[in-house]
Amino acid sequence: MKFKTTLALAVLALSTSYATAQQGVSKTEITLGSIQDLSGPIAGFGKQARLGMLLRVDEINEQGGINGRKLKIIVEDSAYDPKKAVLAAQKLVNQDKIFMMVGHIGTAQNLAAMPVQFDKNVINFFPITAAREMYEPFHKLKYSFAATYFDQMRNAAPKLAKEKGVKKVCTMYQDDEFGLEVMRGGEAGLKTIGMEFAEKTSYKRGATDFSSQVAKMKAAGCEMVVLGTIIRETIGAIGESRKTGFNPVFLGSSAAYTDLIHKLGGPAMNGLYATMTVQNPYLDEASQPIRFWANKYKTKFNEDPTVFSVYGYIIIDTFARAAQKAGPNLTTDSFIKVMDTLSSPPDMFGGAPSSFSPTKRLGSDASRLSQITDGKWKVMSDYIN
Repeated sequence: MKFKTTLALAVLALSTSYATAQQGVSKTEITLGSIQDLSGPIAGFGKQARLGMLLRVDEINEQGGINGRKLKIIVEDSAYDPKKAVLAAQKLVNQDKIFMMVGHIGTAQNLAAMPVQFDKNVINFFPITAAREMYEPFHKLKYSFAATYFDQMRNAAPKLAKEKGVKKVCTMYQDDEFGLEVMRGGEAGLKTIGMEFAEKTSYKRGATDFSSQVAKMKAAGCEMVVLGTIIRETIGAIGESRKTGFNPVFLGSSAAYTDLIHKLGGPAMNGLYATMTVQNPYLDEASQPIRFWANKYKTKFNEDPTVFSVYGYIIIDTFARAAQKAGPNLTTDSFIKVMDTLSSPPDMFGGAPSSFSPTKRLGSDASRLSQITDGKWKVMSDYIN
């Protein structure tokens, strides 16, 4: 009888320990998930973010992991399609049993996937999108790191309009959550200097022809254009404008701050302004730490790093710092406890200081202006917020 009781208690203890075990954390491994665009319209960004993450994961594992556990990251492709993002999230959360979703790219894609994650208590950590919904409304499983598109444009649009002395500001934006945030931020900023958009024009995600939008803005006499565009739409809109002799001041958000703009768009892209939160890491960068890091990345992956490579690297680095502090008993709750007191000084990539609290889930709302000059991004202002 005593043996049976002992056995029953042992079985109960075992089943309880399995029931309370933390998803995605074993004795030897922490499993993270990420959803990138690897085959769609912003695949350039997704591939770079993935490589940046892999570089930091490899470094961490070479140094012994996090409290003795190796990091494993599983990356799924959404092709920048919210429906595919949901399927990818379901696989990562339910099948791969990830501990956390890290660096998921795209606004609409994150909004579609978050309910799947939150249903299983999986944190959405540092998504690669600057939409306000990534930290608002408050949810204990949301952490965001980049100044929002709204705040970027709210600060930059009036500053640049005043500097350039323009009378007519227009906007061209992607007809989705991302583009609307850029447009609304520009609208709010211009309002502070008694201006409003003289013309608004939009396009559907995936569009390649912008001739009608450009013709509309040219006809309205726009002297400055706020762009809610990403890679090919930025290049397409500016290229079409130059072709027709329409040369306003162009201002993009951090979504347009990528070396792909000047590499693919060529000299026509010179003069474009964009808001940014970390510097693009050029191989011949004046800063020795950035130059060293950029060359290490190039050696490993045989391609130049970009600002999206930096995002991926920083996301994994911040996750690892918090997970290390959470100690050997890593759970969602112990991770949240650490994150809610975490602050980071400016990093080597020129990022602004960041901090979190139990009620503050956006690390920093600061951004600064950069401009393409002679085929390279050059920093043009200090951080503003």
